[in-house]
Amino acid sequence: MSLPDNSTVLIVGAGPAGLTAALSLIHHGCRDFVIVDAIVEGQNVSRAITIHSATVEALASINAADVLLSRAIKGKSIRITSRDSQIFEAKFDPLKKYSAYPYALFVPQNVTELVLVQKLQTLGVRVQRPHRVIGMKQNEQDPHTTDVSFEDGQVIRARYIIGADGARSIIRTISGIGFSDPDGPNPNNHLLAQMVVADVTFEPEPVGPLTIEGHLNGTVSSGTIFMLTPFGNHFNDELTRDGKSITKPIFRVACAVPVENGEPPHAPPKEYIQDLADTYGPACISSVLSLNPTPVKIDQLIWSTRFRTHSAIADRTFTRLGAAIFLVGDAAHIHSPAGGQGMNLAIRDAIFLSEVITKHIQASAENPDVGDTLLQEFAEARHARALEIISFTKNLLKLASLTYNPYAWWMPFSRASVRDLMLRILGRFDFVQSRVAWGLSGLGRR
Repeated sequence: MSLPDNSTVLIVGAGPAGLTAALSLIHHGCRDFVIVDAIVEGQNVSRAITIHSATVEALASINAADVLLSRAIKGKSIRITSRDSQIFEAKFDPLKKYSAYPYALFVPQNVTELVLVQKLQTLGVRVQRPHRVIGMKQNEQDPHTTDVSFEDGQVIRARYIIGADGARSIIRTISGIGFSDPDGPNPNNHLLAQMVVADVTFEPEPVGPLTIEGHLNGTVSSGTIFMLTPFGNHFNDELTRDGKSITKPIFRVACAVPVENGEPPHAPPKEYIQDLADTYGPACISSVLSLNPTPVKIDQLIWSTRFRTHSAIADRTFTRLGAAIFLVGDAAHIHSPAGGQGMNLAIRDAIFLSEVITKHIQASAENPDVGDTLLQEFAEARHARALEIISFTKNLLKLASLTYNPYAWWMPFSRASVRDLMLRILGRFDFVQSRVAWGLSGLGRR
């Protein structure tokens, strides 16, 4: 597909960050932009599944929340359990004192992307695919623009470039921006260094409190955690792959795989996921009779993947190569999925960035020598916010990775058992539940 020669703004990447950047530009009055992506069509796998209150507010501020609200499951709480009993529950209802959206939305990422793409289409904008960036250089005639070249030979000249092209960002690489863990190189500094995620159905359908929609459940074992989120039949059509019909309720499962178990397969098969469920999951989805009086087994494996839970952040999220270049989403920062913060921060970054860019466009029209103060201040603020989130998710990982091994021979307690006891006690107090829900919601770190 032919691209224009010039554009005020070029958005590279059409994941949640790129799509919301485009919607935010339109909302704030800028329509002179192009959004491109390197792949032929959007992903059809679920990946991130949680949209927190602060992100719903940000989406609502650009009129992009209504359809997601109608499609998603409104999450009531996040629970921490042992294999057979509840330890702690953070209910979202107390957030109604602070937000019109006192819940987390549970919705697969591909559904989120589909909704955002359709919203863009209703506004007359389409993602241009497939267009892979291979180079950038300052324009020879206009020092405030950049020539962006693509694999198919086309070139766009742009004044602002938003790099929303993921953890392996070509925009970040060409711009010469470093990308590393803010705490330095410390691989495998915790036991939750690798995870497996899958969408599955069970036979027979599991029963019990953890299988009720509206709750995200984390079952802690020694040095690991197993997540279970019921989707019901809400997303069966969107998660169908290879033409296979799905009629049973779908469950998202995720498990931190201990490093001593070896590296998980690239696309873990059903048997591998079943073994994780039997070894670390809640009793209600176990196929082991001694754990579950009504054993269940994974029936359909809809999708699975593995990933590492490392953290990294760009040295800076704003630079110039002629054009003003920004990084958002995974191009700017990555971290563990603990607390479901990654996509949320990406969306908020993109929405707020587009507002700042439109203000800078307007200011530049009135005064060509306006400078970059507005852009630099925004970039520094979002960089600081990303560092906060990285620290927050690392602390959650440390808490989840505690083991039940005795602290010492003379003290028959383990760090994990002390954690569980404290959570059981503190969970009785409403203000503690409220503080945990507040921390996860993002309302205090928009």
